[in-house]
Amino acid sequence: MPTNVTAQYRTAEAAFRAAKTIEERRSALEAMLATVPKHKGTEKLQADIKRRLARLRQEAERHPGHKGHSVHVEPEGAAQVVLLGAPNAGKSSLLAALTHATPNIADYPFATTKPQPGMMRFEDVQIQLVDLPPITAEHMDPWLPNVVQTADAAVLLADPSSRDTLAGIEVIRERMAAVHIPLVGALPEDAEARELPLPTLLVLSKADLADAGDLEILEELYAGVFPIVRFSATKHIGHQQFRIELWRLLQLIRVYTKPPGKRAERSDPFVLHSGSTVHDLADRIHADLSERLAYARVWGGKIDGQRVAREFELRDRDVVELAT
Repeated sequence: MPTNVTAQYRTAEAAFRAAKTIEERRSALEAMLATVPKHKGTEKLQADIKRRLARLRQEAERHPGHKGHSVHVEPEGAAQVVLLGAPNAGKSSLLAALTHATPNIADYPFATTKPQPGMMRFEDVQIQLVDLPPITAEHMDPWLPNVVQTADAAVLLADPSSRDTLAGIEVIRERMAAVHIPLVGALPEDAEARELPLPTLLVLSKADLADAGDLEILEELYAGVFPIVRFSATKHIGHQQFRIELWRLLQLIRVYTKPPGKRAERSDPFVLHSGSTVHDLADRIHADLSERLAYARVWGGKIDGQRVAREFELRDRDVVELAT
């Protein structure tokens, strides 16, 4: 449903994305909750903000006045996606294959010791991938959940050629659930207040080295849990499918604007959440524009310059002409 959030909410949301400490994130979330419009269309958004607040309050209670090591990855592009996996699952190889990043790729475990971001292009947008240290039953960096909980989605990598693949997947799911970040194939309509479900794509890495039967077994086991992609960094298997499935998982849309009587600007789209309206687009451009907006014309699909109201719900690749 359309949300029609206010300019004050957008400001608070930007502050949350830029926050580096628990207190800064909590303050921004409280501002978001206070300024979000209260109607049926924002019920899911309100619930998500409350879940994030509950998680941060618990974190603050566990570490009162804690000044220890803090890790923050500045978000860039249309979305931030974290890479999770057991040692040698292929996270760094995927990052190197799809971005210009140069992570440390090695055959020994725990070669990745700190976050390594890289920008992946999907058609006309950029998505930030962040490689994180591996997770095992015995070890998970204490700062890692704080990075994961602020991401927009996760990629869970598994090496089907390893005999410990299934155990590795379940260990990561259990460890994330233990810190109230359950990995899910799609966001649930409702969840416990303290939970922060994270949309997750399961990637079967090193697919060129795996037995076909092992791949099929894993796909059968997790078909109803996560969207799944077969991938090989070296043989170029699944690269485009990975981009497509990740874009679907993020539930984002691209919208292009055009001045009256001129062509649309298609090199730099506005990226909005699925379900966003013409009013949301205007608000993203400038708060004053959303207040003065009278109507819009939309091109896309079967619509060819149709005049629509500010509550009209936009779709991916729509072209919009705003009128005040």
